Parts: sequence; C-alpha cells; structure tokens
Amino acid sequence: MNELIDLESYPLHEPDSAAFNALTAKCIADLDRKGMFTLPGFVLSSALTGILDGLLPQFANEAFTHEREHNIYFSNELTDIEADHPALALQKTVNHTLCADQLVNNAIGRIYEWPALAKFLACVMKKDALFVMDDPLARFNVMAYYENEGLNWHFDRSEFTTTLLLQSPVAGAEFQYRPNLRSDGDPNYAGVAKLLQNQDPAVETVSLNAGDLNVFKGKNTAHRIKPVEGDRPRVIGVFTYYETPGRLFTPEEQQGFYGRVVAGRV
Repeated sequence: MNELIDLESYPLHEPDSAAFNALTAKCIADLDRKGMFTLPGFVLSSALTGILDGLLPQFANEAFTHEREHNIYFSNELTDIEADHPALALQKTVNHTLCADQLVNNAIGRIYEWPALAKFLACVMKKDALFVMDDPLARFNVMAYYENEGLNWHFDRSEFTTTLLLQSPVAGAEFQYRPNLRSDGDPNYAGVAKLLQNQDPAVETVSLNAGDLNVFKGKNTAHRIKPVEGDRPRVIGVFTYYETPGRLFTPEEQQGFYGRVVAGRV
C-alpha cells in the first residue's frame, strides 16, 4: 500500500507501534471533541492522479444521477410531527454515483478493502471489529458534484461515515455541520427548524483537500456539502463498514440509491 497511502505519516500497517498508538489516541480525542477526525494527505497525490484518470471518463458515461427533493431525515414516514412543520422543509440534492461493481479496476477499491484500514477504524471507534460490505453496489461508492450541485442538510443512518476526498472543486463545496443537533431521546424539531432557516450560530465549517480521509459521526449531527462553484467537480469516495460481516442492501435500497438492482454478493 505504500504506493497509495502515506504510511510514514499514518502507519496503519504497524498496529503495535508507538506511532500507531499516538495516531489512534489523537483521532479518538478529535472524535470526542468535535465528532470527526481528518487524516490530511492520507492518499498520496501521485496515487490520486491515477485514481482520477480512471474515474472521470466513467462519470461522463456510466454514473447514475440521483436528483431528489428530501427533508433532513430522508423520510416521509415521521408520525410525531406535523406534516407542515418547518423541520420537514424540502431541500434539493444532486449527485452522480459510481458503484463498487463499476470500480473493480480502480485502486480506490484496494484502499477500501485493505484490512489494516478497517482494523484502524475499529480501534478508533472502539469496536471489536469492522467489516467491509458484501453488497456489490453499496460497499463503496464514488460520487461527483458538479457546478451548483451539493448534498443538502441531513442526518446519517449509520453511526459514522468514512470518506476520501479525491478532487476538490475550484471553490465552494465546504463541509458544514451542526454538532449534536438531536439525541436518541430528543429529536429537537425546533432546533432543526432553526438550522434550516439559517438561524443557528453553532454551525461549523470545514474545508478538506484532495487526499484527505475524514471520519464523521453524523447520526445526530446535521451536515451538508454546500454547492460546488466552478467547472471542476468535487469527487469523493464513500466507504461503508459494519460491525457484522455479510451486510447487503435490500433490492429497494439498491434501486433507490443507484437506479438498478444487482443480486448476490461480491
């Protein structure tokens, strides 16, 4: 992996080393303090060039364009809130997705499947283990956002999200988040409405660079990617891990996220 990842700065392959322990401790502290950690320059710039050379033509010809209006919950089945509550205001999101089965020859798959990465994430997240998915579409994706496109305010379904920024746009596409906007016991609909009306002073903004690995706890922290500015798309890999092996999307989830259904496992 030394041709893909900066192993000198991030010795994930040496879990018994003092450097690994120091890195893990810093990431845990960052998670506790702000709900995320970032490994700047995790993927080498030379590797990014090769990854993007393969991806960009595929986006032009093969990507699934997912354009939708949604509320912050990605759900129309909430029963404890009025249908016209401002916390349910609709927003627009547009992205273009390549699935794992379209990326079998791209080095990003090697990074996702590298056992040392899953072990490191498990250590930082204080899990016994983390496993890659068996789903041929959902296990990892690469998404592109072009000018005026972005990912609007939402909460994640999973406890944490792992992303790898592959290309930054000319401008825009800042990552914004509002820490701990809700809890498992309190949906805080009034606070959500305040956020959606741009009246929440606790929103924080982070700018990431190409090659950065970011791990973010987004289940109860609302977040979004602001629209891209300029003619260079934002390209990002999304890695999905679970605490149990063999996880698959349902056919309905595959159809909804990717516009097609592929049965079976990788």
